[in-house]
Amino acid sequence: MWEPSIAVRVLDSLARRGETVATAESLTGGLLAALLTDVPGASRSFVGGVVSYATRIKISALDVPADLVEQHGVVSQECAEAMACGVRARLDATWGLATTGVAGPDEQEGQSVGTVWVALAGPGLVAAHRLELRGDRLMIRQATCEAVLALLVDHLREEGALG
Repeated sequence: MWEPSIAVRVLDSLARRGETVATAESLTGGLLAALLTDVPGASRSFVGGVVSYATRIKISALDVPADLVEQHGVVSQECAEAMACGVRARLDATWGLATTGVAGPDEQEGQSVGTVWVALAGPGLVAAHRLELRGDRLMIRQATCEAVLALLVDHLREEGALG
């Protein structure tokens, strides 16, 4: 199991700033929200999440454009960024985090197991990062959660906002 310290650091920093975070999860299936809500006092900054495992939920609940999915697929930078922007807008959060990819056991959209995109959307910022992860489903899902939180940590550090 992972160490929750990255979640603690993110939530404490956001609470000090009076900011909030929401999650849009596909392959992680709620694991990211669970990691955040395992932190006592998480409700100061975590507002909620959408588990959009099915493509139609990405489109209907997160406002990911259907033509974007048709053109790029759900295992793509474009989809991850749209998911992060969609959850940020839908849940009225300062930051939106998104996870999409292939945890296995089979490839998806021609993408191999372990191909993952994580994304961050915030004030004046949309960023995504591609990961090539190894391991079983749980290991891939856990590493994805850590990576998307690290993306936010890196941005907050650049802003000098991480304590």
